[in-house]
Amino acid sequence: MSVAIVRTRAELRETVASWRKAGLKVAVVPTMGALHEGHLSLVRAALERAERVIVTLFVNPKQFNNPEDYASYPRTEADDAAKLAPLGAHMLYCPEPEEVYPQGFSTTVTVGTVSEGLCGAFRPGHFDGVATVVAKLFLQTGADCAFFGEKDFQQLHVVRRLARDLDIPIEVVGCPTVRETDGLAISSRNVHLKAEERAIAPKLAEALRAAAHALEGGAALAPIVETTKAAILAAGFSKVEYLELRAEADLTPLAAADRPARLLVAAWLGATRLIDNVKVLPE
Repeated sequence: MSVAIVRTRAELRETVASWRKAGLKVAVVPTMGALHEGHLSLVRAALERAERVIVTLFVNPKQFNNPEDYASYPRTEADDAAKLAPLGAHMLYCPEPEEVYPQGFSTTVTVGTVSEGLCGAFRPGHFDGVATVVAKLFLQTGADCAFFGEKDFQQLHVVRRLARDLDIPIEVVGCPTVRETDGLAISSRNVHLKAEERAIAPKLAEALRAAAHALEGGAALAPIVETTKAAILAAGFSKVEYLELRAEADLTPLAAADRPARLLVAAWLGATRLIDNVKVLPE
């Protein structure tokens, strides 16, 4: 069994039109390839909700701050296709850049509010690149639903807001973060961790869980933030970019855990930037 690989908008739309004619529900899982268990969990979730599933593989130049990072990003199409085949995904859409950004392309989608702060403050233009390519992929595939991981929680909110604001008729489904057995959130970046860093990395989720437990028990936010940052640095991380409590529903910054929330963090371990978040559900 193999997954069908499609490279052009024309073939993509022709195939989707045939599925529509047959009355089939279509889901899309947008990725940049280098697939890991986190991505595959999204594909499984999509297969439970739709009769046809498209996985997109496009390394999006517009969401890279550094051209060298874009050039060195792993391209593993054959390996990705092999991982998808046993799951039963129906299409791997691998467009060339000109299929997404044709000559003269000059439109950028910017999503305000939810893209501000957190990763948006440290990666200028990143969420514009995400929003632009996701809008394109939503419109090219014409899917009924799309699946994104909650590990990139701010990205999930950006995508939901753009679909709502632009009246794109698609349901954006968030799926739980997939973790290693030691608690580390699965990420493409984890492969860059050295052996000694990989042993330290789970301490990030451990510190987050401890902080969430304290906040759920009524502890004040400010001292918890400071002690948690200190614990992350003491574990061996070199820098904490942010550690913030945000409302789960709309990413509003919170001064107290007075509603369902997420505690979100970004921290550097050696040369690798890791992000994570946990739920905070006050009693």
